[in-house]
Amino acid sequence: MTTSEASAAAAEDPAPSAPLAPPGERGPVRWLRAVGRAFEPVRRAPVTVFVVVALWAVGAFTGSLGGGPPQSLLTDVGVGVPALADGRWWTPLTSVLWCSGIGNYIGSTLVLLLLGSAAEQRMGSARTGVVLFIGQVLGSLLGTAVVKLGSLAGEDWLDGLARDLTATPGIAACAVGAFLSFRLSALWRRRLQLVLIVFPLMLALYVGHLQNVLVLAGTVVGLGLGALAHRETHRLRMPHASHSEGRVLVALVVAASAVGPLVATLYKDSLGPFNVLDLYVSGGPSAQEIADACVRAGTECARIRAEDHFYGSPAMLMGIAIPLLLLVLAEGLRRGLRLSWRITVAAQLLWLGLMAYLLSDIASHADRYVLEGSDQADQKAAMIQAVVEQMLLPLLVLVLLLLARNLFDQRLARATVTWLLGTVGGTLLLTCLAYVGIGYAVRDQFTPDATFSKLVSGLPTQFFPPSYEPFFFQGQAPVPVGGTALALYESCGMLFWVVTLIALFVAFRRPLTHADDEAATRARALLSEHGGSTLSYLTTWPGNHYWFAADGRAAVAYRVHSTVALTTGDPFGAESARADAIDGFAEYCDERGWTPCFYSVTAEAKARTDALGWSAVQVAEDTVVPLAELAFTGKKWQDVRTALNKAKKEGITAEWHSFPDAPIALTDQIRSISEEWVADKGLPEMGFTLGGLDELDDRQVRCLLAVDQDRTVHGITSWMPVYGDVDALGDGAEPRPVGWTLDFMRRRSDGFRGSMEFLIASAALGFKEEGAAFLSLSGAPLARSDTGEPPAALQRLLDHAGRVLEPVYGFRSLLNFKAKFQPTYHPMYMCYPDPAALPNITRAIGKAYLPHMKPSQGVRLMRKLTA
Repeated sequence: MTTSEASAAAAEDPAPSAPLAPPGERGPVRWLRAVGRAFEPVRRAPVTVFVVVALWAVGAFTGSLGGGPPQSLLTDVGVGVPALADGRWWTPLTSVLWCSGIGNYIGSTLVLLLLGSAAEQRMGSARTGVVLFIGQVLGSLLGTAVVKLGSLAGEDWLDGLARDLTATPGIAACAVGAFLSFRLSALWRRRLQLVLIVFPLMLALYVGHLQNVLVLAGTVVGLGLGALAHRETHRLRMPHASHSEGRVLVALVVAASAVGPLVATLYKDSLGPFNVLDLYVSGGPSAQEIADACVRAGTECARIRAEDHFYGSPAMLMGIAIPLLLLVLAEGLRRGLRLSWRITVAAQLLWLGLMAYLLSDIASHADRYVLEGSDQADQKAAMIQAVVEQMLLPLLVLVLLLLARNLFDQRLARATVTWLLGTVGGTLLLTCLAYVGIGYAVRDQFTPDATFSKLVSGLPTQFFPPSYEPFFFQGQAPVPVGGTALALYESCGMLFWVVTLIALFVAFRRPLTHADDEAATRARALLSEHGGSTLSYLTTWPGNHYWFAADGRAAVAYRVHSTVALTTGDPFGAESARADAIDGFAEYCDERGWTPCFYSVTAEAKARTDALGWSAVQVAEDTVVPLAELAFTGKKWQDVRTALNKAKKEGITAEWHSFPDAPIALTDQIRSISEEWVADKGLPEMGFTLGGLDELDDRQVRCLLAVDQDRTVHGITSWMPVYGDVDALGDGAEPRPVGWTLDFMRRRSDGFRGSMEFLIASAALGFKEEGAAFLSLSGAPLARSDTGEPPAALQRLLDHAGRVLEPVYGFRSLLNFKAKFQPTYHPMYMCYPDPAALPNITRAIGKAYLPHMKPSQGVRLMRKLTA
């Protein structure tokens, strides 16, 4: 491809580029049309739309949108044990038309639109409607039966739910989603089923409302119906997952164990069995607790007031420190990092250790935990049960982590680990010194007055939420009452956790890759001996890493951004080994937790990834000019002949040079022309598959300059060799180019306007005389010729991106310019295994193309795009 970003070509091409949007479709109209396209699947989902419209219409008509249906109405339409016991058999169905509050209305609507519209696209509206109906009814009945059985068994939580009624369409939505999962590929089937099981389960265990239990039951019903309907094509088990997918699934479970408690904080009356001790997610004391503790002034009153002040400050973030830590660790697990696995295991063991200590302390000193005048035996038993329930989730997560330990074998670079340890350890040391040192200086602001030994013994309490102190640190820390002491109490622990979480997140996003000069030399030798595609010489550029096949006959050049291994074109090497290299490189990436993405590859590479079940989208179009019978005759070559004739009249000649060996008078002009283009655009020069001045500094790359009689350079093009396979050239053949690929294009803004046509035509004639078979004008990103076939959704998105970027980089104008040379068109593709990784792949491609973009340039780019 070319780094010209088409400014030169566009200036010389008299044909106007396509407008960004038809007249009258700019501004708000264009955005409205984009939003309309996003909701296009919903428009083709009549059953889903009907349910959503009915849900909101009934809610508005009955005044239920604010706080849910009135109690009198809920009694008639809500489902639950009392409703079925009283013979209101219709409630499992009528409950689909109401929600318990505006938050649930919004959440249920989003889930319905997402899962329902997808189901109608794949299953049809009629079948989706049937599953909605059956899922709502059977899910309600199953959930109600579980609640009733739990109540009969003496489970306090379910016994309380046995007196409740609820209404939600979430039961039907999750049933449809679970049924739909059997129509998806193995990748998405696993993920959707896991999400629909784990997240509702966490909500049931932490929020604990009746609707959470029924929604989970709806998922179970949907899975059962799906398994029965697809029993001939799907076994009732999770399909085998690859290493990378296994990491994703484990990370989802860990993330769900953190999200459940976080969501529970949004509810005023969370009553799930795992949300009893206020430890996993900690909150401040209630007004009643403050009043009870402050009946008599004293240390306990000061402590609870300090705690209330703590949760009224930014330090309240410490109340969710454990869930936030688990979310960050889940990101590391997704990347397969051994360090993240170890920290997650340690966190689960620490939690289990704390709960075991609390359990033994309750058994030994029950008087600390029960209220005076109450039945100590009953309260002690309830406390023990609550602690045991708190231990179940981390125990299950720990077992999962141990079983999946072999998935997490990736290591961070030594420098990254050193930086991480230094950052976290240094922050811990500084906060400890600040608390003890400053605290001792203002020791009179504590009650009782703080001594050095008390401040040191109270250090552990600074790194846990205040709600942990009554359970694990009774009386160890002095209570702050003054301004400076309160500031220490609120800031030391919060600062440590903020720095630690950020440092972990940054460290986890630094994949371990090694630049290897020996590998680069080996790759260049392999390329010159056996060749590759028209873009394979790009693999020799700086910034690439190399994977070699076990037999050394093929290689892949790649670079890692955002855990995406982005290749530079096709595998290269012996032609018979290139297809297998795709499989080998994909396995290599899988072992390291990377997402492989073959970028700008040919149809041959795409055929192999298609066989692997990957997705692909066209990202560019290679333009190849055969040289054997090239002759600039006929009307279609008029522009090219004009440029050649005009250059001859103006005394402009084409000169071949190697940039490293060219006279400094010429190289200085080349640098000046390039800098002029960058300064004029005010935007960063693109890289990756678009070469710049650095890539010219190669003696194998040939530069063709348009130079006048005064030695003024009017334009420059660079040409990269395309090597042939020596095995195909015959015995004793030396590696030699069989073709050439255009890369660098620049022209002087006030110079000869036909310089690009002149240089390309001169190069073509010169290469033909040398015996080359073809030249490639390369491709332009996000530009392609119209094939007449309806594009897929992602292809439409890329086409739209190409139109938006046209005023900035002119890729489409460049493709139109190359049409003057009557090339044959060869599509170039991006092939990837996991559609869910597209956001990461997009980010990786952006970093590869614009690795050095400054904030000011980013702002300027956005202004141009929105102009």
